[in-house]
Amino acid sequence: MRLDKYLKVSRLIKRRTVANEACDAGRVSVNGKVARASYDVKAGDEIEITFGNKNVKARVLKVAETVKKDEAADMFELI
Repeated sequence: MRLDKYLKVSRLIKRRTVANEACDAGRVSVNGKVARASYDVKAGDEIEITFGNKNVKARVLKVAETVKKDEAADMFELI
């Protein structure tokens, strides 16, 4: 699954366009490397997102095309 879509489906970022813009600006890194929106996310990847002065690190536990709002938090764990 594409990185921008994963960020939206897992609800780490609310909108896919915002996720896409964050990737284009270099504010999203996967496994320590800046990643583009088209990066293929796999279970076990570590995603780091920088929002201004706030950093969010999460480990991908599973990848699913669609999930309910309650189950979205099960797709990742915060580090």
